Amino acid sequence: MTIKELINANIFNTLKEGSDLNREISGLFNCDLLSIAMSKAPTDCAWVTVMGNINTLAVATLADVSCVILAEGVFFDDAATIRLDATDITVFTTEMPVFEASLKVYEMINA
Repeated sequence: MTIKELINANIFNTLKEGSDLNREISGLFNCDLLSIAMSKAPTDCAWVTVMGNINTLAVATLADVSCVILAEGVFFDDAATIRLDATDITVFTTEMPVFEASLKVYEMINA
């Protein structure tokens, strides 16, 4: 599944589109501890988290994830919102809990 397909599914709100909407989403990663995410998030995954700060953007870039999904109604704080425009990361938001958001993506990847 590609980022564009996830956008077109209208499951989540798209906060920001990155430049490569044809990038594959190969799996999922759920974690709110940034040091763990930095070392263990698989390349090309959709990272589902409730961490809405500037460090999330840095970790997403370092880990080379396909996109970030902010779950549980979380939004980026002011510093992250300002930095978001300078990044090339696709970011979604949702009111869904982490598990439900992940399940939606999992079902699309494995459809």
